[in-house]
Amino acid sequence: MRAMHVTDEVLGLFAARGGNTYAESVSMEQHALQAAALARAAGAPDALVLAALLHDVGHFLDEPDSEFGVTDHGTSGGAWLAERFVAAVSEPVRLHVEAKRFRCFVDPDYEDELSPASVGTLKLQGGPMSTAEAEAFEAEPFAADALAVRSFDDGGKVPGLEIPALDGWRPLLDAAEFRR
Repeated sequence: MRAMHVTDEVLGLFAARGGNTYAESVSMEQHALQAAALARAAGAPDALVLAALLHDVGHFLDEPDSEFGVTDHGTSGGAWLAERFVAAVSEPVRLHVEAKRFRCFVDPDYEDELSPASVGTLKLQGGPMSTAEAEAFEAEPFAADALAVRSFDDGGKVPGLEIPALDGWRPLLDAAEFRR
């Protein structure tokens, strides 16, 4: 019963706030669906596909604090998911903002690949990491998964892309193996 409740909770969040764009060229729902589809196409494990689908859930939990949505959405989304899903889902979400900052630290050209909205949020989120921050990030058990989610996040911003509807992800959202 709890699985259905959580799934309905997630779908309700998407219904309420998934139409927002936060300065991107696609809605938050389209973005999430594209990120999940990219993860699935890459052969990612189901927990990582679910993390890709839910990586921006923090935007749905709080009121926006900038034109780009909720600046600290990785932390808030990761905490919310940690109450409902296993760490293999919640931790990459918690770390995906830090993954962007890390990638900017290790690859200065990466920032040029980001959407204008991602560049805007990067500035609000602290910019590229320092050496100490990068070392701490690399020590995180889910750092590699967060970097994968970051890649799916970056790729999931294509206007007009045909993708399966959100309800098609219900079986994955319902899967007991990913629940707390």
